[in-house]
Parts: sequence; C-alpha cells; structure tokens
Amino acid sequence: MTQAPRRVGLVLERASQVLGEEPYYHEFLEGLERVLTPAGVSVLVQVVTDRDAEIATYERWAAQRRVDGVILVDLGPDDERVALVAGLELPAVVIGDPSTAQGLPTVWTDDAGFAQEAVGFLAGLGHHRIGHVTGPPRFAHTQLRQSGLAAEAAARGMTLLVAEGDYSFDGGRVASTKILAQKPTAIVFDNDVMALSGLAAAADAGLTVPADLSIVAWDDSAQCQLAVPALSAMSHDVERIGELAATAVLAALAGEPAEVYQAPSAHIVVRNSTHPLS
Repeated sequence: MTQAPRRVGLVLERASQVLGEEPYYHEFLEGLERVLTPAGVSVLVQVVTDRDAEIATYERWAAQRRVDGVILVDLGPDDERVALVAGLELPAVVIGDPSTAQGLPTVWTDDAGFAQEAVGFLAGLGHHRIGHVTGPPRFAHTQLRQSGLAAEAAARGMTLLVAEGDYSFDGGRVASTKILAQKPTAIVFDNDVMALSGLAAAADAGLTVPADLSIVAWDDSAQCQLAVPALSAMSHDVERIGELAATAVLAALAGEPAEVYQAPSAHIVVRNSTHPLS
C-alpha cells in the first residue's frame, strides 16, 4: 500500500518585506527539503505578522489535519507555543536553544559562544568601543547573543553599545544611526540585511568602512560577499541546519525520543569591512 503524503508546517512571524530581504530562511528551506522531499514529506510555509495569527495557524492546521508536524522557530523563554503544539498533539521540532524547547527535539547553535568569538575577533583588531544592532529582544537567540557579547566585552574591558533592530534594512539603519552617535569603532549586526544598512548609515554620517568603522554581519550570504566593501561575517552552514531540522522532523514523526542536534560551528569570514585600528 502506498503511504499517504505527509506534510510538515513552518510558520514565520515576519513582515513580508523582512522575509523577502533576508536570505536565511531561503537557505534553511533548501536544506530542509533536500532531506524531506526524498522521504515523501513536503513543507507548508505560512507567513504571519503577529503571534496571535501564528497560534491560530497551528490550531487550524491541527483541526483540519493539514500537517503531520511542525517546526518552531524564534522561541523565547517559557514560550507558549511549546505547550500549544503538545496540546494539539502535533509532533514538533525546535530550532533554537535547548532551554526554550521544554523537552522537544532541538537543533541548536551556540549563539552566546559565537557572539563571544565575534567580540574576541574585534578585540584582536584593537577595537575597544563596539556596537551591537540586535534582532527582536523577545527571541531567545537575541538574548543569548547579547549576553555573550556583553560578557566578553566586560571581560576584556570593552564598551558595548546596544540598539534594537528588527532584521529589516530600515530598522537596522535607524538602530545604526543611534549607535553611531555614540562613536563606536565597530558594530556587530544580528543579520546580513541590517549589516548592509550599517554601510548606508555610516555613509550618511560621513564615515568610511573600514577606515572609520568596522562592520561584522551575523549570517553570511551572497549579499555580504557582493557588498562594497564586502562584509566580514559570522558564517553558519544554514543549509546544514535545515538538513538537521529535517532529520529531527523525520525522527519526531516516527515517534523516536527527543534529541538535541548540534549545528556545525560558526566561524568568522574576514572580508574588507573590518580593519585593525591604527
């Protein structure tokens, strides 16, 4: 007997403009489908603008039996979605820190540790006053990156300046302008799109990158490579993260015990947007 088609759902709470600008989830989906498609599992992606709409989507999918399981992203501490999908009897996989998963299978990247590496890289170039343009603060990975940056900066006697962004170009530009008013010599951005906005904000302020300001992006991409100057970046193997998520999904659908899957280590790719202080 032929097995009925299976489907896994992914809800992204993003403004459509942000999702269109940001390549991360496009790469993630490539890796996800590379493993799921041969296994006869398709991916249903729903883009929503707020948490209420996301919760309503899970409830509708469960009631209509639209999906066999879900992938949860952008979790915060004590996230309500974990209990929700359990109550809906939807097998689920978390992309994020295991502390947010409440026992669900998890694909994990060491955001705090990688943030410390970014600070160490800039310290090695002689920077002492650095900025951080964050993603939305409710996300656990934003909090972990910020805590990692803060801890490493404090340990090295460096000043850390923080402004909140939203992953969009416009939001990143506003946050960059706030930090630039405080005279940093380097800024770390929580995604590649906001790092590109940092180039624009620096030009607006009459600064040259990297002579006056070094920039590091979180998440490497073709956009980082094609920027002028090309952006140094904390590079993750996003497609591999998608493959690990697919492996975790197949295990969850088979009823296997929950595991934590460690994503490959990230590393700094050095390009022309960073430079030693003279």
